[in-house]
Amino acid sequence: MASEATDTVSPVAESVPAVPVKDSQLDAPASQPSEKAAESEEPEPQNALTEKFTEQEWTALKEFRKQLPEMLADAYPDAKDARGTAVKLWGVELNPDGTKNAKASVVLMNFLRARNLSVSEAREMLVNTLRWRESFKLDEVMEEQFDDKLFGRVGHIYGKDKEGRPVVYNVYGGNTKDVFSDVQRFIRWRVQFMEKSVLLLDFENTDQMIQVHDYEGVGLRSRDANSKNAASEATNIFGSHYPELLYKKFFVNVPSIMTWVFWLFKPLMSANTLAKMNVVGSGPHTIGKALLPFIDAQELPKRYGGEAPDF
Repeated sequence: MASEATDTVSPVAESVPAVPVKDSQLDAPASQPSEKAAESEEPEPQNALTEKFTEQEWTALKEFRKQLPEMLADAYPDAKDARGTAVKLWGVELNPDGTKNAKASVVLMNFLRARNLSVSEAREMLVNTLRWRESFKLDEVMEEQFDDKLFGRVGHIYGKDKEGRPVVYNVYGGNTKDVFSDVQRFIRWRVQFMEKSVLLLDFENTDQMIQVHDYEGVGLRSRDANSKNAASEATNIFGSHYPELLYKKFFVNVPSIMTWVFWLFKPLMSANTLAKMNVVGSGPHTIGKALLPFIDAQELPKRYGGEAPDF
């Protein structure tokens, strides 16, 4: 929870002796605070998420926000008016004119938290993200149509958790060779699917999602070069350009050999990443035991131990 600031009066001020004042000083008009000072005293717009910011996070955010005009100029060097033009990221307007917006504060905080509140590193991440979205031609990707018979079975946005976060399922079992036959097509679909998931976040009460990765039927031999390359590229994209949007990630129906591989690489993962990841066994009862503390049975498909219809 954010720490509460309280106004205090220094005891030193009370001990300073009175100084004689000349008549001319009495007639002098009181100095007026500058507009800049007045603006700095304006309260920050708040929502349920910003109210949880710590004092340290607010300090970093205010400095980060000041640099937004330069960040936009760096991200869009060919646009003459980039420094003064607002951009939208995940449906939230980032305005370089100093306008304060609680949703924008939440989005910017995601970048800061991903870089341990380092303003310089968060700035680099945001600039690179804006550049990537333009070079990837994300607007065009969002309009692209993908074969539902092919991709409709590997990605599902289904229900919400107990706190209102969307729950996203990635089902990689079965015959998915055709899904990965064109790596760049898969990447475009996967980014579009991620964007659709993120757009369900309101950045007022929710700014994260739960992901469930289902590996039923997946083995080490079923992973070919294409699927490995696709996984590597997708992981890089989401790690670099979608910061702090994940609340929990559950790996379910994981074969024992893949569980062993996960634990082998565990020492290489950060504590923050490990805290979000859960490797679960197989079967509705076992999976439900892991998911039901977070997702109501009415929101969880039966195949995963809930009561909702399967997708």
